[in-house]
Amino acid sequence: MTLIIMLFLIAMVFIFIWVVYNRFVKQKNLILEAWGALDITLKKRHDLVPNLISVVKGISDHEKYLFTEITKWRSKSSGDGDVLAQKDSENRLSSLLGKINIVIENYPNLVSGPNYVKLQDQLMEIEDEISYARRYYNGTIRNNNILIESFPSNFIAKMFNFYMQDYFEIELSSEKVAPSINLDEE
Repeated sequence: MTLIIMLFLIAMVFIFIWVVYNRFVKQKNLILEAWGALDITLKKRHDLVPNLISVVKGISDHEKYLFTEITKWRSKSSGDGDVLAQKDSENRLSSLLGKINIVIENYPNLVSGPNYVKLQDQLMEIEDEISYARRYYNGTIRNNNILIESFPSNFIAKMFNFYMQDYFEIELSSEKVAPSINLDEE
């Protein structure tokens, strides 16, 4: 009888390890899928930025520094697999893209240009896509980290070298734009 109980307990421990291990594998694959979606969206923005710059570039030579910096950070953020380095580059790129809007305000003729308007709309749409993809990616990271920190799955995580992942947080230029509210109008 004790042999049957021991075999049953061993089988239960094995099944538990098997189920939890498979949950970790699933989370790892969801993270890879989410990163792929985020990376594709970031690349869409990187492809759009040169077009936006070429349209805006003709307006003034003294903003050349801004365009040089955008090009520099765009190339640095093209992704080499290091999430933290790409996060920093994306933050700098987003900050500079927000500055383009300030430059544009000084050139009203450009703002009314159809090419600029189309590119600006596309950029805003891509910024929204980045925000959604980033939230999905960070959600998979959150679930992974909860699983790693939770008892008793934390033992399985240590046993099979599953580890906590970093969130991908960037400041998007679209998040910096505050809506204009005029309370004086009736």
